[in-house]
Amino acid sequence: MEEEEPVTNWEALDRQLEPAVVPPSGALGSCLYFAFSEDRLLVYADPKGYLLPRLESFGELDLLFRDPHYLGQLDDVHCFAVDLQTDNPPQGMALMGLRELYADFSEGIFQLAGRAFQVVNWDRTHHFCGRCGQNADYHESDRARRCPDCGLLSFPRVSPAVITLIHKGDEFLLARNARFPEGRYSIIAGFVEAGETLEEAVAREIYEEVGVEVSDITYRCSQPWPFPHSLMVGFTAAWAGGDIRIDEDEIVDAGWFSARHLPPSLPDGISISRRLIDSFLAEHP
Repeated sequence: MEEEEPVTNWEALDRQLEPAVVPPSGALGSCLYFAFSEDRLLVYADPKGYLLPRLESFGELDLLFRDPHYLGQLDDVHCFAVDLQTDNPPQGMALMGLRELYADFSEGIFQLAGRAFQVVNWDRTHHFCGRCGQNADYHESDRARRCPDCGLLSFPRVSPAVITLIHKGDEFLLARNARFPEGRYSIIAGFVEAGETLEEAVAREIYEEVGVEVSDITYRCSQPWPFPHSLMVGFTAAWAGGDIRIDEDEIVDAGWFSARHLPPSLPDGISISRRLIDSFLAEHP
């Protein structure tokens, strides 16, 4: 049997995933596998870049793994998420963190890898019912586990977070988180609390972290972010008052910047933070 070429990103595909939970019956042909050991993705180490395995059966790699999760179909290629039970990749392959692969993958392949990781990570932590402790079964048609005793349904966890570009004329506010690399600045982000609207979360996070008030909170875009299960919801907001006052816990520096005055380093290109920054800079050159 002729071996299929591995796939590095969407160049050979049309980039439209048709998501599904249950694979179609019959032979599926060569499939694309997103296999994770802990939080590291199994890839071929190739001079052209890191390549994803494309196989008729993941068992061809002779690795210990749990049952694959069907993700859907990308053009004519069926995609699966796999939970590896080993941290020893075969010769010619490597285990890489998604952040390490950030620059090698297109936005589409990165998001699909993130989807796969979130499914695998959810399944690892929901073998048992959270209410009664019984072994939980897979739901027959939904991405869920159901307790056979008490009926509790457990779906993959999604943690919403807001991320906001604050603008004042042709300036916008950037801050440096204590965990950022030296010189890196970004816009303000934080998780939504229980019972909070997204707009309330925007205003609260901004005031907590940099001490300013905002108005005209406007939704712009969203992005799933698999570290480990966030959904980033992007906004812009207008400065409405107050001087910058950093919290000195998460934030170590903050200030107003413009196209003519930028920090040494901004977020990477496919992140929602960079998308919001680039959009503002395009409108305020």
